[in-house]
Amino acid sequence: MSKYTYFENDTVRYLENTNNDISDLYLCYCGIEKCLPCHSFGPAIRENFLIHYILNGKGKYKVNDKIYYLDKNQGFIIKPNELTYYEADENEPWEYVWISFNGIKASKYLNSLNLDNLIFSCAYDDEIKKYIFEMLNTKTMSLSDDLKLQGLLYLFLSTLSKHLKKEPIKSDTSYEKLYIRKSIEFIDSNFSNNIKITDIANYVGLNRSYLYTLFKKNLNVSPQEFLLEFRMNKASNLLKSTNYSISYISNSIGYKDPLSFSKTFKKFTGVSPKDYRNKI
Repeated sequence: MSKYTYFENDTVRYLENTNNDISDLYLCYCGIEKCLPCHSFGPAIRENFLIHYILNGKGKYKVNDKIYYLDKNQGFIIKPNELTYYEADENEPWEYVWISFNGIKASKYLNSLNLDNLIFSCAYDDEIKKYIFEMLNTKTMSLSDDLKLQGLLYLFLSTLSKHLKKEPIKSDTSYEKLYIRKSIEFIDSNFSNNIKITDIANYVGLNRSYLYTLFKKNLNVSPQEFLLEFRMNKASNLLKSTNYSISYISNSIGYKDPLSFSKTFKKFTGVSPKDYRNKI
């Protein structure tokens, strides 16, 4: 179970987890502060991921010899072991919330949310502030509050994700590869169900026609062709490595009708599932 310490004064509220367990994702600390003019932190290196979200005011963030000037409804990300510096504006000092986290999959979550660019914009300030305040009001060392804090961390990231998915799609190939990778992950997890291409497109937050364009450009096949090939390869492996019935294999790869599966498999490989197994 995690152990939390809490601090509060006129300008800042702060909650810290002092007993982090190794897990996929866990909260390290969070807080809210109304900064004084020119209030700064750094240059410093952090051990965990840290997100600041600006509620009001302005300031600057420096990382990797780049300076970003930020204001309300923008945020910045600090990654472990990177030298950073940030400072409140002299005339309109910022008020921000922050949340720090880490875990085995912390970096993967940031990449999946497109939050690996260090700077972001998000208009959901009421929700973000609400989750941080709920965290700050959850101070007991009980299992229920421990689980609640982890859940609030996921909700915080989910709120950012709702906005970031709606950002205009950039032509940069890294974005395209991210959408392709997430599509393939969805197929790998759901090919045994009766999924459609619209389900894949909805999952990654794209329309069907743009998803088709990305697949053709990057993989030289349509999403439908990729899904079909993925299922037929799974069926081929099951036919080779198991004694499962054709009906069972059909159902395992998302075909409820064994006859339809057999016709599709023959069209794809040139032989029926039965003949394929006998041949092997």
